Amino acid sequence: MARVYAGIDIGTAHVKVVITMEEPGGGLRVAGAALSVSKGMRHGYIVNVSDAAKSVGEALERAQRAAGVRVRHARLAIGGVGLDELKSAGEISLTASGGEVTERDMQRVIQESERRASSKLVNKKVIHAIPLAFRIDGTEILGRPVGMKGTKLSVDTLLITAFEQHVNDLIAAVEMAHVEIDDIMASPLAASLATLTKAQKIAGVVLANIGAETVSIVVFENDTPISVKVLPVGSSDITSDLALS
Repeated sequence: MARVYAGIDIGTAHVKVVITMEEPGGGLRVAGAALSVSKGMRHGYIVNVSDAAKSVGEALERAQRAAGVRVRHARLAIGGVGLDELKSAGEISLTASGGEVTERDMQRVIQESERRASSKLVNKKVIHAIPLAFRIDGTEILGRPVGMKGTKLSVDTLLITAFEQHVNDLIAAVEMAHVEIDDIMASPLAASLATLTKAQKIAGVVLANIGAETVSIVVFENDTPISVKVLPVGSSDITSDLALS
């Protein structure tokens, strides 16, 4: 039986659900998609969990009917004004004689960059820790440092964060709809996977997503996200301004 994948995005105006299935020859096919009017939301964060859960349940039910399957697990997109960025850096020792960098070393130094930023992460959760540049003994490495030798490995990272309570409320709303969250992802990065080409990301590009009450922005350079911002203004503000003019 083909594997089923589901994605959920809880926005201020709408809850969006897409269900995909694996194709026999590889790849994914969209089997069902639906949306419902969001309730219990404000600027992308939840103000009433039970109302938000009802909206999630409605969108899920419609998408499941269209796909002809039941969803028990899903991936969740995280957005809203609580989404932010923080730059950090980490450094670890290899060996005095010049150790060879491994995948585990790369993970260790990224985790060290998160640890060093912990004082600035009160009430926040790191959604993504994205390495911007690696250095061995102070020399910047182009690409991956795995297999290279040195005594110290350092990294500059972009930490994409969200308010922990915001994340917990979103997860709770989905779980109240009887779906377990497998993973979470920042909404601007999720949007970039669907809308930007690799060539655009390498050349440098800004992707802006105008929602009802927020505008999310992600900046790419050399195929790497270097900045993520969410502004507390959206299309409904433009509509209101036009109505009052």
